[in-house]
Amino acid sequence: MPENSKLDVLIVGGGMVGSACALACAAQGWRLGLIEASAPERDWPAGEIDLRVSAISRASQRILERLDAWSRIRALGASPYREMHVWNQTPERGIHFDSALLGEPDLGHLVENRVIRLALWERLDILPSLTLLCPAAIAGIERLDGWMRVRLEDGRTLDTRLLIGADGRDSRVRALAGIETRGHDYDQRAIVAHVRPERPHRECARQRFMPTGPLALLPLADGRCSIVWSADMDLAEELLGLDEGAFEQRLTEASQRCLGRLSLTTPRAAFALRSQHACHYVEPGLALIGDAAHAIHPLAGQGVNLGLLDAAALAEALAHARAAERNPGGLWALRQYERARRGDNLLMLGAMDVFKDVFGAAHPALARARTASLALADRLDPLKRLCMRHALGLSRDLPPLARP
Repeated sequence: MPENSKLDVLIVGGGMVGSACALACAAQGWRLGLIEASAPERDWPAGEIDLRVSAISRASQRILERLDAWSRIRALGASPYREMHVWNQTPERGIHFDSALLGEPDLGHLVENRVIRLALWERLDILPSLTLLCPAAIAGIERLDGWMRVRLEDGRTLDTRLLIGADGRDSRVRALAGIETRGHDYDQRAIVAHVRPERPHRECARQRFMPTGPLALLPLADGRCSIVWSADMDLAEELLGLDEGAFEQRLTEASQRCLGRLSLTTPRAAFALRSQHACHYVEPGLALIGDAAHAIHPLAGQGVNLGLLDAAALAEALAHARAAERNPGGLWALRQYERARRGDNLLMLGAMDVFKDVFGAAHPALARARTASLALADRLDPLKRLCMRHALGLSRDLPPLARP
């Protein structure tokens, strides 16, 4: 790539959200670049399912369909879930969601992150308008007369009208731009693994809220479940220190044997949980999307879905700029994106904090009240329909790429 190459849009981060944003922007005719540290996995053993799995909503599915990636994702492996059961004290007094109540085929799909990324990169590989720099990493940014000059660690430089940070929770772009974040540690670690349940999961996602953190059992197509056990730090350390048999026993007890005994089929992994929100998403010539803008508790599985909506909303704003022959890095376009997404993301982050606090309180009276509330809500079909419609993304208040 020649020195001082000039681009309209340069995206830093080629994960799921950054790759989706690149595809969405490429259709608009911009001179486009993508910087990524490492290429996706191209191959893995047959039947192996990675621990990093995301719950893809209907809105996200539509985005991926319109980017011509969904058929490839289905071919590589996507596990639909048709029902969801949530409870606190006992499974019998929880709330049950069934896609049939809305006349929908499912509530979403569980997909390996590497599958989504590979399907998107296979589309990027054939884009003539894309300059792909991989492996590469940024070392600095500088504003120059309406351009953002980006310096790479290998010494190369690029000038772009718009720099998009899609480089994750510890975003280098955000740090170099000096954009501050607000947030807090949850003092929890999410333990992830795959397990074989004694009884069939019947394509039902299950989640139990406990004072020490929620446990999710997510159904996979091969009959196993992906677990996400968000546990307070002391408990997480204790659980990670157990041998397989002892951990399986604790996991089975925590699930209240809703699927019988749960047996590990993979090693366990864990990561710390944090809520984080950028104080602003945009500046002249710069925008943040996905985890670079916001990081959320995994209890509702909304992280990647929020990021894909960010990408779709930013693409919509840039399409308006293109039609109006405006600078893609101008605030006229970028503030459209920020107005569309920042409030919704902040609302979701706040809701997750409320859920964690309410369901994490250990007082017996509160526990009984939570159980009674879930049992009551289970009898209110209009409320359940509303919740499912919101989770599926069936409203029209969405970016064009995500609309029904």
